Amino acid sequence: METLDSLTLSLHIVAGFVALFGGAGAFLTKKGGLTHRRFGRAYVYSMAFVAASALALFVYDATPTRQFLALVAVFSFYFVFSGYRVLSRKRPADTPTGLDWGAAITLVAVGIGLLALGGLRLLEGESFGTVMAVFGGISVGFGVRDVGLFRDGQPESRAWLYEHLSRMGAGYIATVTAFSSVNFVFLPPVARWLWPTVIGTPLITLLVRRY
Repeated sequence: METLDSLTLSLHIVAGFVALFGGAGAFLTKKGGLTHRRFGRAYVYSMAFVAASALALFVYDATPTRQFLALVAVFSFYFVFSGYRVLSRKRPADTPTGLDWGAAITLVAVGIGLLALGGLRLLEGESFGTVMAVFGGISVGFGVRDVGLFRDGQPESRAWLYEHLSRMGAGYIATVTAFSSVNFVFLPPVARWLWPTVIGTPLITLLVRRY
């Protein structure tokens, strides 16, 4: 069992690096081009493996740390998944499927779990509870928003493009956050987890406005 756990962890790390470079390649190449699409697929598939392996690691060893990482992995992959899925809903007549609805509802549930964990940590006097609460609030907010979009439809014909850019950007922020949390040990724990969100969110907003 320990060997399987170590192998899963190793593959999880490798997939994380693939996602880190694949996402960067997708953002730096011409949008809609063949190279962009190839980098994008590599990013989506590697993030899917990151999320699945994080859940597997939690099953192998259900520690509080792995529980948090599993929830964050689901939170992170949702942005990538929804950013990819929106490409199939470019036309006003295209409607979300049960897969889209299920993913959004799952995100809300994950967000509630992160909010609960964050609240408990803060009550215990741990500042890291702030990180959990922030991720939980983002999860609930986006999940509820998506349920509303699925119910009411896209507000305009190019909405899919804005959603694709913002979701993939949010997913990449999560990818950088995972890298930072492991490697940027010189930073305080809260800063190590939140600086990509603080810096990346305005950049995504500027990117969407550019288009």
